[in-house]
Amino acid sequence: QVQLVESGGELVQAGGSLRLSCAASGRTFGRPTMAWFRQAPGKEREFVAAITWSGTNTYYTDSVKGRFTISRDNAKNTVYLQMNSLKPEDTAVYYCAAGAYSGRPSTYPYWGQGTQVTVSS
Repeated sequence: QVQLVESGGELVQAGGSLRLSCAASGRTFGRPTMAWFRQAPGKEREFVAAITWSGTNTYYTDSVKGRFTISRDNAKNTVYLQMNSLKPEDTAVYYCAAGAYSGRPSTYPYWGQGTQVTVSS
């Protein structure tokens, strides 16, 4: 079993920055793509960003391009999401996931518990 633990979420003012971390532990399962999703109250979980095992390929949803950067350190089994120029609409619970790349939650069998990001205006 793979365990994912997110950290780094907090309350921040609009225009500010945060860095989320996701630490993976447990049984390894190949070379998974790691992704970040988010879910705001009353909304469906949405794809934010993903990074392949090698780190060569990264993917972002349009609303975060140019503001968020996903990266990973395989030696530390950790993936990061650097979030800059935060907006109130970025407020959500952010989840880390591991699996096969897509923008759909269904292709990621492993999930963390989530970390709350709140951006005040």
